[in-house]
Amino acid sequence: MLKELDIFAVLPAKDMARARDFYRDVLGLEAPNAMDEENLLYRSGNGTTFLIYKTENAGTAKNTQMGWGTENIEAEVEDLRGRGVVFEEYDFPGLKTENGIATTPVGKAAWFTDSEGNILNIFQRK
Repeated sequence: MLKELDIFAVLPAKDMARARDFYRDVLGLEAPNAMDEENLLYRSGNGTTFLIYKTENAGTAKNTQMGWGTENIEAEVEDLRGRGVVFEEYDFPGLKTENGIATTPVGKAAWFTDSEGNILNIFQRK
C-alpha cells in the first residue's frame, strides 16, 4: 500500500520565522504553504514536498535529513555559496570532501546545515 503513496521529508525548526527566512532568502525557495503557524509545506522539483514543523528538538540529529538531486553539483554549490551557505568539510575513513564536495562510489555529494541545524545535502549520481 505505501509503495503507491507520495512521500515527503519532515524537518524540525525551533524558530519558524528564521527557518522561513533561510529557505526563502538563502535557498531561494518560493513562499511555503502555511498550514498554520507551526507547519510550513514547501514544494520543490517534480511535485516533491517537504514540511517544516515547530519543535524544540530541531538540530539534534547528526545525520543527513534531506537532500536534492542535481546534474551539476559544482554549479549548485557555487550558487549556494554565493547566497551565504557554508558547506561542511569531512575527513572520515571512506569519505573526504574537497572544497565541500565528496566523491563517492555512487557519485558526488555536499552537505550544509539550515538555520535550525538540520543537515541537508546535494547529490549528483554517476
